[in-house]
Amino acid sequence: MRKITVLRDGWKFLRASVPFDQALQYAGQGESVSLPHTWNAVDGQDGGNDYHRGLCWYVRELTPEELAGDRVFLEINGAAMSADVYFNGALLARHAGGFSAFRVDLSDARAEQNVLAISVSNESNDTVYPQKADFTFYGGLYREVRLISVPAAHFELLRDGTPGIKVTPIVDLEKHSAAVTVETWQNAESVTVTVNGESKTVPSENGHARAEFRIENVHLWDGVDDPYLYTASARLDSGDGISARFGCREFRCDPEKGFFLNGRSYPLRGVSRHQDLKGKGNALSKEDHAADMAIIRELGANTLRLAHYQHAQEFYDLCDENGLVVWAEIPYITKHMPNGRENTLTQMRELITQCYNHPCVAVWGLSNEITAASAVDDDLLENHRLLNDLCHRMDGTRLTTMADVFMLEIDSPILEIPDINSYNLYFGWYLGELEQTDEFFDEYHAKYPGRVIGFSEYGADANPAFHSSRPEQGDYTEEYQALYHEHMLRMIEARPYLWATHVWNLFDFAADGRDEGGKHGENQKGLVTFDRTLRKDAFYLYKAAWNRKEAFVHLCGKRYVNRCEEETEIRVYSNQPHIKLYVDGAFIGEQDGRTVFRFRIPLLGEHLVEAFAGEVHDSMCIRRVSEPDESYIFNKAAVSVTNWFDADAVDPACFSVMDTLGEIRQHPQAGAIVNQMMAKGASERGDVADAVKDNPALQRMMGRMTMMSLLKQGGADEESIKQLNRILQGIRK
Repeated sequence: MRKITVLRDGWKFLRASVPFDQALQYAGQGESVSLPHTWNAVDGQDGGNDYHRGLCWYVRELTPEELAGDRVFLEINGAAMSADVYFNGALLARHAGGFSAFRVDLSDARAEQNVLAISVSNESNDTVYPQKADFTFYGGLYREVRLISVPAAHFELLRDGTPGIKVTPIVDLEKHSAAVTVETWQNAESVTVTVNGESKTVPSENGHARAEFRIENVHLWDGVDDPYLYTASARLDSGDGISARFGCREFRCDPEKGFFLNGRSYPLRGVSRHQDLKGKGNALSKEDHAADMAIIRELGANTLRLAHYQHAQEFYDLCDENGLVVWAEIPYITKHMPNGRENTLTQMRELITQCYNHPCVAVWGLSNEITAASAVDDDLLENHRLLNDLCHRMDGTRLTTMADVFMLEIDSPILEIPDINSYNLYFGWYLGELEQTDEFFDEYHAKYPGRVIGFSEYGADANPAFHSSRPEQGDYTEEYQALYHEHMLRMIEARPYLWATHVWNLFDFAADGRDEGGKHGENQKGLVTFDRTLRKDAFYLYKAAWNRKEAFVHLCGKRYVNRCEEETEIRVYSNQPHIKLYVDGAFIGEQDGRTVFRFRIPLLGEHLVEAFAGEVHDSMCIRRVSEPDESYIFNKAAVSVTNWFDADAVDPACFSVMDTLGEIRQHPQAGAIVNQMMAKGASERGDVADAVKDNPALQRMMGRMTMMSLLKQGGADEESIKQLNRILQGIRK
């Protein structure tokens, strides 16, 4: 019989990069910790880009009872980012990659007293991904560690962290049936496999067995509406047994009509998720994962991009159970490392091996924004071809994809490698105007009508403390984030050919190198705050568009209490078709519509605002104040720039900040001035600033923007803009 023991307690943690013998010597002085654990739960989230990246030790004694059994394997479900496993003084295994499971055979090294010591490192290197990305690389044993005891004859446990069983269902929609192939690996002569109540005993040849079944009147795994799961089980005469849940479904993509599930159009509309939490880092419990899934279901998303690495198996299980269609990827991200090719192949092999049986997984992601800090050269292209070929050898049922950085040229040869593509676009936030997103997809689709394209990242940072009645790009207000997503939602709904769209991000997450928008160490593009306690207004926009099961109405701007205008806009999000608005109990008006409703009301004093949609209701209090509430303003110095320029006289015969960067750069004197100024004023925005330099496509995009727009997005103050304008006004065109 198989026995699993979770090694939760009894660990000593030693935060010291020392050799093995010293780690054992000082282990008794270490900190007592329970798993899961990360040493970056605090310093990886507080900004400064100074979190501890080094080698640390976890040491634990194992009892004879824990080690009982014919064969005993150690299972480590996540050791970030590389690990060495010592048992009773011997180095038994090394693993490079912080997101996949691996196992170590302890059987032949058991003794009277048994000591397990695991060194884990998130140090910088040039061989193990990720090394450059806009998120914190937490270190630690941040998922469960277990012992698996099995009989002498048992299913395979070592190769790429395999579950030992592989289930391939092929659906025939016309015949309402499914052909199911079950493969197992073991050191026994035969295996008994059971699917849907039918059992077959099949021989094992060279450690591999294969059984085939047919399910008539098959019950489909049908997305969020009906995520039905079957179970395949396998058993040996020794008593060892394993099982895997699977779903019978068919995925395909069409370049004009997008994603199809089980033969019908099924637009994938959802979010991306990072696996960390405020105060806990990436050391999440099963309850944390379940809480995240509950928020996803509340939102109404039907797809998830699990960025940018393999997530916990329990979360894939939740996706299976809740019908979420998943994009699964490896952390081949931002910067190609010539010495990291083997690691990309290993991480992909482990991802597919360990996640193959999950019906939720629809695509394998080869890389994310890999050209942001790397040229598209022969080595990078070959790495992607090898990954793409590996995916298709291991899995003939799923497609491959990539998340392409927004400045990647649409005729780049790298786009020809995966089966389908998606772009990460941030027009309207990092640079450019919102409408450029529409233009980008229209241009791409017109030029390549036979290609399948999606929208893998889009978002705008918002700190719920900041507010404005005139929200602008770069102001970090909750209102601008909402307007940004209103535009993107309209853009997406008008383009059904987008196979999948994923908001970046569902939750704020740790990026210790960031220092912006009033917070240190956080990317604030989430629809929900890092601690999961606050849903931003934009969350309810998507809930109104996607969640049709739970009637609700939401008043935007609850945190924008103090307003100084005579008349203010009241914006309502709802999945109901008719909204009534009341102020201080008096009926103001009603509207028919979809998702977004807008009203304008006079602001005289303190008011109770209420919105009704049938049986559902929401309310908030706002008040008129004489002066703007400065606590709502992130960049106070830039507030009056627009009003100043509108009122200022400009000589059109000379250059000004209202000219585009491209126009100004064509003039030697004016171009030299703005180039010098921009070189000095690079803002701290994660890896985006690195991507701007020497990137022709991005430079062309920026060239179409006015200097005023670029300066405001960069956070320039009024006096700096005035000074540049005075200089430009002295240069004739």
